[in-house]
Amino acid sequence: MDLTQLEMFNAVAQTGSITQAAQKVHRVPSNLTTRIRQLEADLGIELFIRENQRLRLSPAGHSFLRYSQQILALVDEARMVVAGDEPQGLFSLGALESTAAVRIPATLAAYNRRYPRIQFDLATGPSGTMIDGVLEGTLSAAFVDGPVMHPGLEGIPVYQEEMMIVAPRGHTPISRAQQVNGASIYAFRANCSYRRHFESWFQADKATPGRIHEMESYHGMLACVIAGAGLALIPRSMLESMPGHQQVDAWPLTEKWRWLTTWLVWRRGAKTPHLTAFIELLNER
Repeated sequence: MDLTQLEMFNAVAQTGSITQAAQKVHRVPSNLTTRIRQLEADLGIELFIRENQRLRLSPAGHSFLRYSQQILALVDEARMVVAGDEPQGLFSLGALESTAAVRIPATLAAYNRRYPRIQFDLATGPSGTMIDGVLEGTLSAAFVDGPVMHPGLEGIPVYQEEMMIVAPRGHTPISRAQQVNGASIYAFRANCSYRRHFESWFQADKATPGRIHEMESYHGMLACVIAGAGLALIPRSMLESMPGHQQVDAWPLTEKWRWLTTWLVWRRGAKTPHLTAFIELLNER
């Protein structure tokens, strides 16, 4: 096993295609096929499930991917330490939509100015999707609702978010879920931690939301609430940044449910120079 094989393996894992991976690592497809087969022979296990000209990771391949990424990250770090260079290369960051919109723009701008040799990529989505991305190695780190107890992750608390229940203008004040039992709500997909928090708030008061309308953005949720179609749960920082927030009424959840902490998480043992530099900027804020 050598570094070239690991780079080829990572490229195939990311693209699911020998042809696309070959273009990525500037090799001919036949060379990749041979080297991947050699790697599987050395390990004594198949890393990919091959079906109809596509390759997807086997269970063993998923496990091996995490280690190969850590090895390549350590090699890159060692090269930079020896060369005395500033961080460079790809840094893929994931974030909750609200975090990306209102919490980190200034930090990202400062990061790009300070480290121009880093290729920065930002993806947004619910916590579940972001955590999967970090574990699979497609994201270097991600902002998610925490704390995160997964044994394959480590992280730090970064922001406190005040959670607001948002209702159409003129709605009577809401202090408990029983007051809105059966009301329609607008939320992200089921793997969103904020949605689970909202549903738990109902359940704890022996109430049940009505129809749950799945939305793709807070702006869509707010538009529906303004139209009088239901309720939404939105962080105060996000709500107050959006046009139209004056057209609704909002109240913080009761103290037990009021605050959620956003964490920055990354794969355990994979704290790269890119991530270290980013955390230093976060600490300067």
